[in-house]
Amino acid sequence: MQLLSLDQMLPPEHVARVVWDYVTQVDVSPLLAQIRSVAHHAGHPAFDPRLLLGLWLLATIQGVGSAREVARRCQEHTAYRWLAGDLAINYHTLSDFRTDHGDFLDRLLTTSVAALWHQDLISLERVAQDGMRVRASAGSASFRRPATLAKCLAEAECQVQTLKAQTASDPGAGTRRQQRLAEDRCQRIKAAQAQAEQLAARRQAVQRSHGVTAKEPRASTTDPEARVMQMADQGYRPAYNVQLATTTQGGIIAGVRVTNHGADSGGLTPMVEQLQRRYGSAPKEVLADGGFATLDDIQAVHATQQVAVFAPVKDEAKKRVAGQDPFAARPGDPEGVAAWRQRMGTEQAKQVYAERSQTAEWANAGMRNRGLQQFRVRGLAKTLTVVRWYALAHNLLQAVALRRQV
Repeated sequence: MQLLSLDQMLPPEHVARVVWDYVTQVDVSPLLAQIRSVAHHAGHPAFDPRLLLGLWLLATIQGVGSAREVARRCQEHTAYRWLAGDLAINYHTLSDFRTDHGDFLDRLLTTSVAALWHQDLISLERVAQDGMRVRASAGSASFRRPATLAKCLAEAECQVQTLKAQTASDPGAGTRRQQRLAEDRCQRIKAAQAQAEQLAARRQAVQRSHGVTAKEPRASTTDPEARVMQMADQGYRPAYNVQLATTTQGGIIAGVRVTNHGADSGGLTPMVEQLQRRYGSAPKEVLADGGFATLDDIQAVHATQQVAVFAPVKDEAKKRVAGQDPFAARPGDPEGVAAWRQRMGTEQAKQVYAERSQTAEWANAGMRNRGLQQFRVRGLAKTLTVVRWYALAHNLLQAVALRRQV
């Protein structure tokens, strides 16, 4: 028999202690201001936001994305019991905390990266950007054409009216729950209709400009904002496009984006603008793969932020075979594009670009290894919040490693 406290049972080097040391230094006053629980008045006392923040950071590091699983571990797992102070926490509380504080997590990402920057542990002058497709919480069969969506909405509204009548005659908890579920389905179908209309307008614009017959749009009744994308295995499934900007010095994730566009084109400028907004300074160099290297983006970041883009020139091998210099400026090239072509022909640019895979793809792989294979939440706002959790967890462990090297 061993009579030990929770603190004695948890090894001194356990990652839970690293997480707790971090959250105790976080300014959670914006979260505390939202708590309505008052001492000596009726109502259950609120949990300390630091406690919930620490639990989700530990869960994210260990690849746990289920609130029910975190709640179970708070009862059975030593590290989670230690972080929770041996308190039982309802999974609803955990689930709501994970997705309800996106703005707070966004500010926390900014302040934590800025702190490392001012301590000279990282540099924001050169970042690598990359994207990965993450499976959405929706099935391929949930995508419907506009005519089918209208039919589904009529059936759902009819079901709501029937359940309202049943609830009025028998106001049981089960009937009220069925009514809420039916009303939620109506809202999701209406959202899917709105998304289908947006897709139709966008495809008609493409059809007018390129003369290509656009397919009839389809939207998901489960997650209206999800889109069918080509995944890494060349298959097509509902997904979101997660994009990260990682510092080449230090390997810290400095910027995150989530879009429902399957292509990476057009993603370079928004990320540079985000970094400028977060840290008051845009990076001097951005490394990206060919999917991001659109001529409009290259010129835009050069003209507005004086950012040098390092990305491969399209069809370099074919141009060499044809006897053309792939790195020579072309007639009509704006200044930024001409400079990019000439820059990518130098040996120095090749050495710099080699840092992209070992930085951006390494950060992506870390998220995959921590369980970011499929989202458990729906919608752009909530998926972005979940990605922020993963970025914070990655940065926490990397910051510890950087400080040990000093």
